[in-house]
Amino acid sequence: MSLADELQALQSKALSEIKATTDLKVLNQVRITWLGKKGPLTEVLRGMKNLTPEERPVIGAVANDVRDSLTLAITEQQTQLETAALEAQLQAEKLDVTLPGKAIKQGQAHVLQQIITDLEDQFMGMGYQVLEGPEVETDQYNFEMMNLPKDHPARDMQDTFYITPEILMRTQTSPMQARAMVDHDFTKGPLKMISPGRVYRRDTDDATHSHQFHQVEGLVIDKQITMGDLKGTLLAVAHKLFGADHDIRLRPSYFPFTEPSVEVDVSWGAVTADTKPEDIEWIEVLGAGMVHPNVLEMAGIDSTVYGGFAFGLGPDRFAMLKYGVEDIRNFYLNDVRFLEQFKQRG
Repeated sequence: MSLADELQALQSKALSEIKATTDLKVLNQVRITWLGKKGPLTEVLRGMKNLTPEERPVIGAVANDVRDSLTLAITEQQTQLETAALEAQLQAEKLDVTLPGKAIKQGQAHVLQQIITDLEDQFMGMGYQVLEGPEVETDQYNFEMMNLPKDHPARDMQDTFYITPEILMRTQTSPMQARAMVDHDFTKGPLKMISPGRVYRRDTDDATHSHQFHQVEGLVIDKQITMGDLKGTLLAVAHKLFGADHDIRLRPSYFPFTEPSVEVDVSWGAVTADTKPEDIEWIEVLGAGMVHPNVLEMAGIDSTVYGGFAFGLGPDRFAMLKYGVEDIRNFYLNDVRFLEQFKQRG
């Protein structure tokens, strides 16, 4: 058999093997077997040294044709196998877009934020503006402009985190009331505002106390403001948070920045026309009073013309009363099992 015939026979056998291959790894092995340095094609070509000078170009051309045909056949087979593999993968991984998607669990506002939002909604509906102030405050706004000079004994009631002798972590959100009074233009109408936010005191954490908690301070300044306006406002707040069947009562108290001052209690249970006064169980919820003339004057407001009322309530305590939570620390432990109990209203 001539060398050309050997090449033709090798080509026919290799093409059959290539077309019968159904796996890409096997196909690569076939390529190495037939076209590699130790393959039969190379072995046949080694016999060209025995050819005459006239035969070598002819056999060389035939060898090149065989190599090119095998290379092309391998490339085409590889393309077909890759296409088939991709189609099989797509078929196996295809999605049914008509199936319902997986529900994504939505979060909700923290229970304390829910209380604050309810209060903001209530007061904005009554024409109040919501103002937020800095948590790092000056002694002047936190104490002095609230009628608490540096030697005032009432400062001992608020264990304070001082940064410098004049800079501190605010112990109340009242400083925003002072700032609002200083900035307000009374020619444009009365001042009606609340200031929600975090406050800080050097307190020992236990079931009813925390070194960090929330307050919502409120303030109204105008002409001819009375204690009756204060009581009506606080009664509307109690109805908003606890229900329309709850009542409030005001008891005399003392705060440096209000005169007269009152403690405000809310009834634990419902109060009806048939409820006897001695049967009502009262719980203290906030402090309030008529703005002290000194506070007005320090803010540049004529206390002989203007008056007003102020109040401060704790959303943390309100949440404890509303939901029967016995330990205030539960609000700050980030236990999702606890927080999920307080579902946000739609």
